[in-house]
Amino acid sequence: MMSQSTTTEKMMDESMQGSSLELHAKAGNTRKLFIESYGCQMNFSDSEIVASILAKEGFDTTQKLEEADLVLVNTCSIREKAEQTVRNRLVHFNRLKKENPNVKVGVLGCMAERLKSKFLEEEQIVDMVVGPDAYKDLPNLIQEIDEGRNAVNVILSKDETYGDVAPVRLNSNGVTAFVSITRGCDNMCTFCVVPFTRGRERSRDPKSILEEVNDLWERGFKEITLLGQNVDSYLWYGGGLKKDFEKASDMQKATAVNFARLLQLVAKAQPKMRIRFSTSNPQDMTLDVIETMAKYNNICNYIHLPVQSGSNRILKAMNRLHTREEYFELIDNIKRIIPDCAISQDMIAGFPTETEEDHQDTLSLMEYVKYDFGFMFAYSERPGTLAARKLEDDIPEETKKRRLREIIALQQEHGLYRTKQHVGKTEEVLIEGTSKKSDAHWMGRNSQNTVVVFPKENYKVGEFVNVKINDCTSATLLGEAVGYSENN
Repeated sequence: MMSQSTTTEKMMDESMQGSSLELHAKAGNTRKLFIESYGCQMNFSDSEIVASILAKEGFDTTQKLEEADLVLVNTCSIREKAEQTVRNRLVHFNRLKKENPNVKVGVLGCMAERLKSKFLEEEQIVDMVVGPDAYKDLPNLIQEIDEGRNAVNVILSKDETYGDVAPVRLNSNGVTAFVSITRGCDNMCTFCVVPFTRGRERSRDPKSILEEVNDLWERGFKEITLLGQNVDSYLWYGGGLKKDFEKASDMQKATAVNFARLLQLVAKAQPKMRIRFSTSNPQDMTLDVIETMAKYNNICNYIHLPVQSGSNRILKAMNRLHTREEYFELIDNIKRIIPDCAISQDMIAGFPTETEEDHQDTLSLMEYVKYDFGFMFAYSERPGTLAARKLEDDIPEETKKRRLREIIALQQEHGLYRTKQHVGKTEEVLIEGTSKKSDAHWMGRNSQNTVVVFPKENYKVGEFVNVKINDCTSATLLGEAVGYSENN
C-alpha cells in the first residue's frame, strides 16, 4: 500500500500546475472562459466538467486571458505554497477588472470553503466561490454574479459546519446525483450565514427539475437527492421570491406547486428512480410531505430534520421558529405515517448562554427521538451572522467540547440501537461502489440511508439488490445479497 504522500505526489503532475484548458468552440457561444487548474488529476478532470457545463451556458474556453469574460481558478489545498500561488494569481486577475470591469473572477475546488470569506469579503478579489461538489450549480451561480451579487456554494464541502451542512454525497459514481430545487433561505437562524451569502429564497421551475431528473435517468443514474437549503418551503408559482407569493394572482396561487406536489411529480416521472431530499426544516415541514412519502415506494424513508438544540430558550435565541413540543409532534406524525422512517439531526453544542439545563434538554430530546445518525458541532461564531453581532460567545471551549462529547456518545448509542433494528431483515440496497474497507465487498444504502456492506459476488454498481442483514456496527449494516430486487 502506498503512503498517502506518495500517492498524492504521483497524482500531482508538476508540469501541468497552473495550465489553462481549451476545448473546441461551440457554435453560438458568445462569452469566453479562462480556467486555470492546480493540484491533482481530479482537479484537471473537474475543470473539464466545469468547462462542459459552462459551454451550455454560452462560454467557450480560451487560453488568452485578455479575451476572458470569466476567469476561474481550480484550487488545491494540499500544500501551503499552493494557497499563496493561487492568491497571487487572483490578485493578478483582479487587476484585469480595472481594464475590463465586466470580467468576473471565481475560485473553485478544495480551497474554496476555507478561504471564501477572505477572498470574497475581506480582500474582495473574487466574485464567486464554488466548492468541489457544487459544479452542477454553476449556471445558477453565474446568473447571481451577472446580476451583481456575490455567489457562494460550498454546500457539500466536508468542513463547513451548520448552515451549509447537507448530508448528501455527490458521487461521480454514475449512480447517485443531486438536483438543486431552491436557492437562498428566508429563515434567519442567528447562527447561519446562508441568507447573507445566498440571498432570498426562490424556487426552480418544476418543469426544469423534471427534465433534469429524466435526463439523469437516461444517463443511468438510479437515485437523486432534491437539494435546497430548506426543501420544505419549495414553492413555484411562475417564478419570483417565496416572500412575494402573497402578491401572486389567484390563478398563480391556484396552480402553485409546493414541495409535496413536486415530490409527487418526480416520483411519478421515474417510478424506479430512488428519491431523497435534503435539508428539511421542522417549522416548514407539512403533513402532506410525509403522506406523499408514504404513498410512493420510490421516495426513500429518510428525513434529515435538523433541530440544533433541545431547549426552547436556546431555540428561541437561535430564531428557530418552532418549539421542542412542536418538534416532538412532527416526529410523532412521521413515525405514525412512516413507521420505519429514519431521522437524522444537526446539533450545536455550546450556543451562547447555553446552561447545563439547556444541554440536558438537548440530551433528553435525543432520547425521545433516538436519531439514526447526526451531524454534531461545537458552536463557533460565524462572521456576519446575527449571533456574532448580538450574542457574546460566552461558553468556555472546554465546556463546549465536553457537551459535544456527551452528544456524540449518546448519538453513537442511539445509532447502534437503530442499526440493530435492521438485523434479520432483508432490505433493498442500491450498489454505489466498492466498500472502503474491502475490495471484495460492495457498499450501498438502504431506503433509510444507512450504509450496507456485503460480498460482491456477480452484482454490479448501479444495481438494486435485496440484502439480508446479519450484523451491524453503530453506523453500518453487514449482510449478504439474496437476489435482485423488483426495482432492478
